[in-house]
Amino acid sequence: MISLADLQRRIATGDLSADAAIAQSLEAIGAQDKTIGAFVCRADNVNAATAGPLRGIAVGIKDIMDTRDFPTEMGSPIYRGHRSRGDAAVVMMLKQAGAGIVGKTTTTAFASTDPTATLNPHNHGHTPGGSSSGSAAAVAAGMIPLALGTQTGGSVIRPASFCGVAAIKPSYRLLPTVGVKCYSWTLDTVGLFAAGVRDVAHGLAAMTGRAELLPQASVSTPRIGIVTQDFAGAPDPSGGEALRIATKAVERAGASVRALELPDIVAEAWRLHPVLQEFEAHQALAWEYLENYDAMAPLIRARLDESRGTPPAAYDEAMRIASRARHALAKVFEEVDVLLTLSAPGAAPKGLGSTGDARYNRLWTLMGVPCVNVPAYVADGGLPVGVQVIARYGADAEALAAARFVEEALKS
Repeated sequence: MISLADLQRRIATGDLSADAAIAQSLEAIGAQDKTIGAFVCRADNVNAATAGPLRGIAVGIKDIMDTRDFPTEMGSPIYRGHRSRGDAAVVMMLKQAGAGIVGKTTTTAFASTDPTATLNPHNHGHTPGGSSSGSAAAVAAGMIPLALGTQTGGSVIRPASFCGVAAIKPSYRLLPTVGVKCYSWTLDTVGLFAAGVRDVAHGLAAMTGRAELLPQASVSTPRIGIVTQDFAGAPDPSGGEALRIATKAVERAGASVRALELPDIVAEAWRLHPVLQEFEAHQALAWEYLENYDAMAPLIRARLDESRGTPPAAYDEAMRIASRARHALAKVFEEVDVLLTLSAPGAAPKGLGSTGDARYNRLWTLMGVPCVNVPAYVADGGLPVGVQVIARYGADAEALAAARFVEEALKS
């Protein structure tokens, strides 16, 4: 994989020109993407910016985000050839930081569950995850150092786990969703994929102008709470092994580690996530569903069929429970600095008919807290499995620092 932070260093010292860095990524895309299928469209040539912390950094954009220079088709024939006049806010943030936008990465239809044709770079017979399939796979295959995705259930952290890359789902609304196709306005969160935690931190810091997100010279030792989310069911053996290995590694590294049970109201919020998500989806996708029903992909269409008619009272109750759960979770963080938990049930499932299960992700999306995937284990078939580090709302710098601690502990 291509390290964003290393590229920045080489460009800053003059060892590599920004144009050469972009050209290397374009060459890698040309060589790799015929097999992996991570991009739906890409540029033949991109001129690097002359200034900015991300000059020379090639970035892939999930194809539900508006881009002036590329079509935005949202994984659906309904939007074939669709072009917006301008860029989504997050795309402009990248451009203002000097990044080179090299193409659009595959997405499941409207960032739901219908799989793309993208392959997992580690094992082509297994899913790369979704809905940000192409973004995770493009970074994992060494095509680009940075990519954007979105998460409504588990669409950043899960594909990152399946593809063996670092990723962050930041605190809700740290990154704007203006110009991003909406599925659920209460849940949709823009996230980043990169080779390692340090790279993710450099990317997010450059986009937001928040220097506090950058890695510090030394990594402090966090207080870690281990959460298994028993209410979400038992993990696969590979998922359990990843969490066990990560727990032992941070203990050896000197972290204070304790098992934690989440309050009952938090488990109730987890149960109600789909109610809230699909109620909002019926409004966000009303035109597509009602006016283009036959052109909708089968799995998202079936999901909307099943959830049709959810009463507003059920949605209101889900919102109330979620609010109470966020307050309860904030109290949990009075005891620990971060939580360590599963990124996915286990390694990427075999076959390309499913993008995997978001049951270990959706709670944290609903809570709006920052989550960072850290690759922790390689299962049979060369398939990576990650763990996720979770901090309190707004503590994205702390989440990244603790994730770096976990990453370094796993390497030692």
